[in-house]
Amino acid sequence: QVQLVESGGGSVQAGGSLRLSCSASGYTYTTGCMGWFRQAPGKEREGVAAVDRGSGSTYYADTVKGRFTISQDNAKNTLYLQMINLQPEDTAMYYCAALSDSTWCGSLFSYDYDYWGQGTQVTVSS
Repeated sequence: QVQLVESGGGSVQAGGSLRLSCSASGYTYTTGCMGWFRQAPGKEREGVAAVDRGSGSTYYADTVKGRFTISQDNAKNTLYLQMINLQPEDTAMYYCAALSDSTWCGSLFSYDYDYWGQGTQVTVSS
């Protein structure tokens, strides 16, 4: 059974930084395709970043390019999201996700993903 557990969220002021972690268990990485999503109150869940663990290719939403970096530690089965220059509009619940069909590797669409963590809250004040 796949389990994804996020951590690292918190409250920061605008311009600050946070690093989110996603610890994965039970995921055999047959596809190695994972991503970060976020959902603000009253808004739809949106894709932030995705990674193909096999090739190392990374994909980002335009709203976070240059500020967020997705990375992985395969030995620790952990996915990271480094976030810098955070802005109030980045405030949301952030979710880690993994998909089982490599056809959609790199996707930033939530419906392509099969496994989800419980989320970690990020709050950015101005």
